[in-house]
Amino acid sequence: MIAKLKGIIDSYGEDFVIVDVNGVGYLVHCSARTLQALPAQGEATTLSIETYVREDQIRLFGFQSDVEREWFRLLQTVQGVGARVALAVLGTLKPADLANAIALRDKAMVARTPGVGPKVAERIVTELKDKAPAFTDLDPAVIRLSGAVDEKRAPQPVADAVSALVNLGYGQPQAAAAVAAATRSAGDGADTARLIRLGLKELSR
Repeated sequence: MIAKLKGIIDSYGEDFVIVDVNGVGYLVHCSARTLQALPAQGEATTLSIETYVREDQIRLFGFQSDVEREWFRLLQTVQGVGARVALAVLGTLKPADLANAIALRDKAMVARTPGVGPKVAERIVTELKDKAPAFTDLDPAVIRLSGAVDEKRAPQPVADAVSALVNLGYGQPQAAAAVAAATRSAGDGADTARLIRLGLKELSR
C-alpha cells in the first residue's frame, strides 16, 4: 500500500500528474486545486497518497496533506459520493472551508462544486456534521448558534438579527458568526437592533 510519494514532477495530464520516483513513474490522480499548487515539471514534490486496488487496476490519488486525504476518505462515506465527486469537492473547497461549511450546514457552499447537486450537498452536510468539528477552525459557539438558527431554536432576537444580516447580503455562516460574537459582547438579553449593530461592526473588521 502506497501512502506517500516523494519524487520529481515528470509531466502533467488533465486530472493527473506523473511523479518520477527513482526512475519509476507513478500516475497520480489529483484535484484541480492540488494540480495548480504543485511545482513545475522537473521540480521535487511530496504527495500524500490514497491507493485504490481493484481486480483490474490500481489507482493512486494524491493530496497536498494528510488532512486533505482524510477528507477524501470521509466524503466517500456519504451515499452517492465516489472518488470522482470527492476530488471535485476538494478541488472547489479547501479542507478548512469544507469543514466550516459542514459544521455550519452550509449546503449552498458545498453545492458550488461542479457535478454536486442540492441533494448530494444536503447528504454531505448532514452525514458528516458530527465529524466536521474535529477539522474545523470555527468557534464551537458559532457552530451551535448556526445550528440553533437553522433549526429555529435560537432566541428570537438572535434569529432576527441573523436574518437581517442575511437580507443585507451577508452569507448565513458569516451572519451567524457575527451575531454569535455580538451575543458574547452584549449578553443574552440584547435586543435585535443592538445585535444587528454589533454584528455589522464585527463584519466590518
